[in-house]
Amino acid sequence: MNLTRIEQLLKFLEEDPNDVFSLYALALEYKKSNPAAAGKLFNQLLTHHPEYLPTYYQAAMMMEESGNTIEALQLYQQGIELARKMNDTATLKELQAAYNLLADD
Repeated sequence: MNLTRIEQLLKFLEEDPNDVFSLYALALEYKKSNPAAAGKLFNQLLTHHPEYLPTYYQAAMMMEESGNTIEALQLYQQGIELARKMNDTATLKELQAAYNLLADD
């Protein structure tokens, strides 16, 4: 049986509804075809798994792409603070660069 990525991720989440990586991966897949579903998943991740750092960049980018600049800047800033706290220099640089680029527009 050849399952699509979305079907496979949904199956993983059936087995473990709190699998952070599967939630995140599903949000990324939905971002391409179903932004509303992606937004719900990003919100779920931010609410229930606020320590999952990759969410901030992708959720902020989605807000930015939909024209929600203020929300995007807030998400980038939250991610920057978390990256500093986690001492994740690479992610900090990525988030800071995205924030600066958007803030300068």
